[in-house]
Amino acid sequence: QVQLVESGGGLVQPGGSLRLSCVASGSIFSINDMGWYRQAPGKERELVATITSGGSTNYADSVKGRFTISRDNAKKTLYLQMNSLKPEDTAVYYCYSYIQTIQGRHLEVWGQGTLVTVSS
Repeated sequence: QVQLVESGGGLVQPGGSLRLSCVASGSIFSINDMGWYRQAPGKERELVATITSGGSTNYADSVKGRFTISRDNAKKTLYLQMNSLKPEDTAVYYCYSYIQTIQGRHLEVWGQGTLVTVSS
């Protein structure tokens, strides 16, 4: 099957930086749009950033200018560089992707999430 595995979360002080990674594996023929969502305690999941297969990006207003989404298609890896982190960025971050499998199936795949805590 196909899976996404995130890494890079942790505890960071306000103003600090973290880089999240999300690696896709399995019977993958092609990877289309990818992105990051986050869910803070007691809140709904919200979109953070997206990136198309061609590299076009889109960001939530709350992270524009601080976060950068990128991807390495050869490594089947998605990244989220987070700078100038704020306590309100504390959340579980999930990556997702639209993937076509070798068998021809079109799937929306989600990772298990990685916790980012911004606190002094």
